[in-house]
Amino acid sequence: MAQTSVNFRIDAELKESVEEICRKMGMNLTTAITIFCTKVAQERRIPFEITADPDPFYNENNICYLEKKWRTTEQES
Repeated sequence: MAQTSVNFRIDAELKESVEEICRKMGMNLTTAITIFCTKVAQERRIPFEITADPDPFYNENNICYLEKKWRTTEQES
């Protein structure tokens, strides 16, 4: 299989941290990224869940407050 180079930018501290973790697992960063890319190609998806932090508007306190206001509004109608 022919090989190619890929260049991208990454935070220096993040790179160092990931390289140290990879070393502890007996691989380098190139091997880890190759594993990631191989999984993406095989599964045709990112091989882990990516989520955003929940919207703070929908926290439990706000939901309770809104439900209480909704009930109060319905009772006044």
